[in-house]
Amino acid sequence: MNIHFALLALLASGPRPGSRLHQEVAAGRGGVPPGSAGQVYPALGRLAQAGLVAGGPADDPAEFRITASGQRELASWLRSTPDPAHGDELVLKIMLAGQVPGTDVHEVIQTHRRYLVESMQRRTRAGRAAPAQPSLSLALAGAAELSRLDSVIRWLDTADSLVGWVSDADRELAVTRLREHFAAGRLTHAELDERLTAALTAQTAGDLRGLLADLP
Repeated sequence: MNIHFALLALLASGPRPGSRLHQEVAAGRGGVPPGSAGQVYPALGRLAQAGLVAGGPADDPAEFRITASGQRELASWLRSTPDPAHGDELVLKIMLAGQVPGTDVHEVIQTHRRYLVESMQRRTRAGRAAPAQPSLSLALAGAAELSRLDSVIRWLDTADSLVGWVSDADRELAVTRLREHFAAGRLTHAELDERLTAALTAQTAGDLRGLLADLP
């Protein structure tokens, strides 16, 4: 199933012929093992049958493109938290979220984090309501599950910090856009100065988005 969402994520950034999708997956761009490249054309056929992509058949040079239904399916999958035991799927979701235009990776991470924190809290409450002396097997299983949830939450915190930092190029792009808005009369000189200072010292993508959120 992951190959399907990897293809949807690639197509979310623009139409592609099947041959290019095959090359990108083989090169590791889709977030799935390069060996999955052999599944690209069958997966495209299934996605087309489900109405999630549109385009020519596998042997046709026409480009494939993601449909509105495919975009909704991808967005829903990115935010649906898998079983904590399936750590590889959660890693893939965070990786792909960063490749899908218009997707707030921080929001995706926090959606999964909230779900896991709530699961941890429910299990903790259930443990307190259990008999005073549970069996050793139950106690060990409960401790293992809490430990697994805690480790996944800590990994999400690390992932959030890793994807949060912006580059000098990101800051320069924001500065350019702010100057363009100033030239168009959408910002006063004082507002421009204030936002330029904030842009040049921004640390996260969220900081930069906030500076442009009220501008067209």
